[in-house]
Amino acid sequence: MTSGPTNRFYRIPADLSDTDPDTDIGLPGVFPFTRGIQPSMYRGRPWTMRQYAGFADAGESNRRYQYLLSQGVSGLSVAFDLPTQIGYDSDHPLAAGEVGRVGVAIDSIEDMATLFEGIPLDRVSTSMTINATAIILLALYVAVAKRQGVAPRALSGTVQNDILKEYVARGTYIYPPRPSLRIVTDIIAFCERELPQWNTISISGYHIREAGSTAVQEVAFTLAHASAYVQAAIDAGLDVNSFGQRLSFFFNAHNDFIEEIAKFRAARRLWARRMAGRFGATNPRAQQLRFHTQTAGSTLTAQQPDNNIVRVAVQALAAVLGGTQSLHCNGRDEALALPTEESATIALRTQQILLHESGLANTVDPVAGSYAIEEMTTRIEREASDLLDRIDQVGGTLTAIETGYIQREIQEAAYRAQQAIDAGDAVVVGVNRFAGDDTRTGDAHIFHIDPEVERRQVARVRAVRAGRSESDWRAALDAVESAARGAANLVPPVMAAVEKRATLGEIADAMRGVFGEYQDV
Repeated sequence: MTSGPTNRFYRIPADLSDTDPDTDIGLPGVFPFTRGIQPSMYRGRPWTMRQYAGFADAGESNRRYQYLLSQGVSGLSVAFDLPTQIGYDSDHPLAAGEVGRVGVAIDSIEDMATLFEGIPLDRVSTSMTINATAIILLALYVAVAKRQGVAPRALSGTVQNDILKEYVARGTYIYPPRPSLRIVTDIIAFCERELPQWNTISISGYHIREAGSTAVQEVAFTLAHASAYVQAAIDAGLDVNSFGQRLSFFFNAHNDFIEEIAKFRAARRLWARRMAGRFGATNPRAQQLRFHTQTAGSTLTAQQPDNNIVRVAVQALAAVLGGTQSLHCNGRDEALALPTEESATIALRTQQILLHESGLANTVDPVAGSYAIEEMTTRIEREASDLLDRIDQVGGTLTAIETGYIQREIQEAAYRAQQAIDAGDAVVVGVNRFAGDDTRTGDAHIFHIDPEVERRQVARVRAVRAGRSESDWRAALDAVESAARGAANLVPPVMAAVEKRATLGEIADAMRGVFGEYQDV
């Protein structure tokens, strides 16, 4: 649903009375970057085509990655299973039935090595969608790169590492917000020294939108979280003009085509002004909002799933016209199960057609000057700025999370959106309109996980434990716990622990013993 007016003509300059062409729109590559962060945009460098993939065990996922790379993917995006996301090994009782289901199971350095076997990590950019255990997965990635002979300074990619949105929209947290924020800043500080090409955090509006927020809320809450990270890094003594260059963002491409294009432009402009005005960033790279986009999984339907191909194409088009730096297109069958190889290929071909056949990349910011686009950009920026002010008034981002303010705002928006669908005011083709008599959901093409995957993965993690040095492993875990109790950066002891073959669950437990576990409000 659109959150703005729907009956405007946007046909005269008066419609843009609140927009200054010079200071608000400007030129591509120039502050406040409304029209994009690069002067030539896709004429100089196409967006990165990513496919979010990961399932079963490391070997199965590696085969899918090799296939996607052979089909033209230019960057990998790793999905991890639920136990990996919340810090449990595959043989933990709470992991039963979840191993390899919604992503790949990673328990140890041996799994990570298998995941990237035959993939040159100095030439492939990797994005890892991981948050509560981001410090452990980053350590595993660096350790595997070293096994390949690749220096950390040569690695490029992103670790999502956005724990705050887990408390408001997604739920895969482990520790309370404040120690979790400490882990985030430790990663930022370490990577600034040791992994200069690595994007240390991808602040995510995607999951906020998937939870039911409006476009304005997606922008505001994402930038509120980003502001908390920036302030925490500054408080830790880091230079905003340096670490600010490695911040990245992750947004949703939803259904309202015009509003989505405007949303991306508004977010870029608002962040540039916030970084310059609130945090004193003077380096243009530190002022820029660089973002990845994924099409909206929550808009996909189990009914008439081929309709989702069209939805994804329209959403991807909005992301490209909005100036995204990288893009993932969902598979048509993701309302039913993990995408099949055929569905993943169609999703990738959607991007390739947009880039190579549509002519979109030939013009820098082709929507600039549209009355509808520019007015809506200004409206979203203004409303998101007002919402950011309200968050400050309730005590700032952490307080707004801890008191449930942001969560309630999202829940109320989601309720209103569902009411509109139930009443038929918001049309969902094939569901509440044009459903016809065909109730088939394409069950014959659902991707299934081999039930033997969990048994094999449990055997692997137990073999790792049986084959390591007990004294080295214990000393490494004790060092993680000691660092958690003190003020030292946590990344080096975690890296040492994974190299001593400590498992993900064991390292997470070492920090659980110090930080405790978060209980939702």
